[in-house]
Amino acid sequence: MSDRTPAGQFFDAAITLLQRVRDEEAEPVRAAGTLLADTVADGGRLFAFGAGHSSLAAQDVVYRAGGLALMNLLTVPGVVGVDVMPATLGSALERVDGLASVVLETSPLRSGDALVIISLSGRNALPVEMAMKARSLGVRVIGVTSVAYASETTSRHVSGTYLKDHCDVVLDSKIAIGDAELTLDTIPAPFAPASTAVTTALLQAVMATAAATLADRGIEPPLLRSGNVDGGHEWNGRVFEEYRDRIFYQY
Repeated sequence: MSDRTPAGQFFDAAITLLQRVRDEEAEPVRAAGTLLADTVADGGRLFAFGAGHSSLAAQDVVYRAGGLALMNLLTVPGVVGVDVMPATLGSALERVDGLASVVLETSPLRSGDALVIISLSGRNALPVEMAMKARSLGVRVIGVTSVAYASETTSRHVSGTYLKDHCDVVLDSKIAIGDAELTLDTIPAPFAPASTAVTTALLQAVMATAAATLADRGIEPPLLRSGNVDGGHEWNGRVFEEYRDRIFYQY
């Protein structure tokens, strides 16, 4: 029997979205995982960026047990997370022209690296400019976004383009515009966002693909283990030492 409580409806909505991205984004997930595997095999470094709540999915693949040790968080002061005060400043900074170029010019990113950019709407200046600038530097870009925004909103970048227009691989999260899955007659606004759950799952699918692709090529993927299991710290210490020139959160 279907659970029609708000909690049950949210779970149903999230599961439906996960099934859609599993089935409809299988090829982009494979392509993104292969791109990351190629980058690792070729000696490149991996970076992830997201602004505001999109940063949650970026942080989920950095320094993560079971994850690729080479994934680094690209940070923009005041934008990553909601700890900046006031929180609305982060949203404002996403619309500032030129900020992404300054960030990339002072970051460790170089030609041959890969950058995952997460932006639900893909319409703000920061993610669009970041993708454009990164590719001009020879960095390969994976974009994670809701493609629907490009057909139903206006770009906030001077070019009139969206994140999806400047990526080597695009992963469509299928999230509806507004990022709220539920409505009730007694509540004047839609509620219950699912973008974090779906985007995080998409990226973990990409990481799994990258690890398996490396293994298929006879390359041991540089994975981290949990520090809460026996031997975990020792394992990670060896990985950090072996890849110290490609890990930036450790030193």
